[in-house]
Amino acid sequence: MVLASAVVFFVSLLIGALGIYVGARIIVGAGDYDHAIVTALIGAIVWAAVGFFVGWIPLLGPLLALLAYIAVINFRYPGDWTAAAMIGLVAWVTVLIVLYALAAVGVTGFEAAGVPGA
Repeated sequence: MVLASAVVFFVSLLIGALGIYVGARIIVGAGDYDHAIVTALIGAIVWAAVGFFVGWIPLLGPLLALLAYIAVINFRYPGDWTAAAMIGLVAWVTVLIVLYALAAVGVTGFEAAGVPGA
């Protein structure tokens, strides 16, 4: 059970990192997948922590969690807050496309770690 959960988390993290990698590559020209994996891991941890502490506050909680996630991207990649938000948006769309394709062929469910809301 623990091994299966670890495998699901790891694969989800890799899919989330793929989204961040594509977003960073398109928006700021950064092309290091290892950097995207670390960013996805830190982003998932920060999103979960902020969500745990303030996620229960209607509207404000999820907004603060999203802002914290974008702050991680902003810290890890060059550019400004707009570039970080665009990286996050491209990451989200990329992950949705990958997860839809994998779910359509029955490989996985429709979720990934490292990209919020996916």
